[in-house]
Amino acid sequence: MREKIILNMLKGETLLSPFATKSENAIRINFEGNDIRPPFFRDTDRIIHTSSYTRYADKTQVFSNIDNDNISRRFIHVQLVSKIARTIGRALNLNEDLIEAIALSHDLGHVPFGHVGEAILNEISLKNNQGNFMHNVQSVRDLMNIENNGKGLNITIQVLDGVLCHNGEFVQDEYYPKNKSIGDFLSDYNNCYKEDNYYKKLVPMTLEGCVVRISDIIAYIGRDIEDAINLGVIKEEDLPKEITNVLGNNNKDIINNIVLDIITNSIDKDYLKMSPNIYKSLVNLKKFNYENIYEKANSKEKIAEYKKMFETVFKGCLKQLKDNDTNSLIYINFINNMSQDYLDNNTNERIVIDYIAGMTDDYFIKEYNLIEKDMK
Repeated sequence: MREKIILNMLKGETLLSPFATKSENAIRINFEGNDIRPPFFRDTDRIIHTSSYTRYADKTQVFSNIDNDNISRRFIHVQLVSKIARTIGRALNLNEDLIEAIALSHDLGHVPFGHVGEAILNEISLKNNQGNFMHNVQSVRDLMNIENNGKGLNITIQVLDGVLCHNGEFVQDEYYPKNKSIGDFLSDYNNCYKEDNYYKKLVPMTLEGCVVRISDIIAYIGRDIEDAINLGVIKEEDLPKEITNVLGNNNKDIINNIVLDIITNSIDKDYLKMSPNIYKSLVNLKKFNYENIYEKANSKEKIAEYKKMFETVFKGCLKQLKDNDTNSLIYINFINNMSQDYLDNNTNERIVIDYIAGMTDDYFIKEYNLIEKDMK
């Protein structure tokens, strides 16, 4: 009976493209027995039950401290990435289980206040000899070294690699996967900490990872425009006509036109491709978003305020560890839940960085207020 159930769970894989990643090819660092769920399906179950996944609900997408429940948070973004990527994946007969696992976990390592907070935490990390800090690398670290009380979740290498290589900041007209071993993946992961701009060299090991990478861009590019219009940052008529004539002037049309173009140009191929017109328009739309939305989402004064807050929280938490202040939030909500192995194998600086990276926006503000009050 068990064997029949397992076969039923895998029945859809008989229809997969020869370029898809099959369940039988799933790799884990630590061997474990099978249950009735295919390995990538099982990864998704583990991911959605993590504390990191729960905290998506109060993490910034683009706009921080906005009193508007209609503005996107990180949780909505990963859901959109998953849906868009699974649409492309289904049309191309790729492994939707693998796509979903990568998509839902790709931003677990995002810090309070989005990319601004990430840049500030990177400065702190470098200053304290902890290497580069990037949310994609921290997402992998979450899954390998922080979740499950610091023991990790033993997620498949294909998912971890897709998360590491998901960076949606680079638009390409073609996306080719690169075959990797466990050692290759670990080398990429470790090099991200040590080598500046190494992330620009990252290439997913699966076609499914490539799908999530382009879907990350598709998911945010139009949605961020809608949010910006709702907040009065830009007006619909500000969008360049040469772009909207190709992609459309609303999120629905932008997603539809790009997704259909990718599917049409990638069917039965071992890589993803966009037509020249769609590719050029997407590049220009991304440029428009940076100049008119992302660079205006936070004022210089607000960024300076965030920098002060991050430095205060970092120094305050370090002091709490040094003083063995067991009544502090870092002990109550983090240290006390972590394995001795995690505590023994990480510096205090790394522990504090992990703690801060996992915070929601509201929790971070609460921690800052408490530490600042104690310092007065």
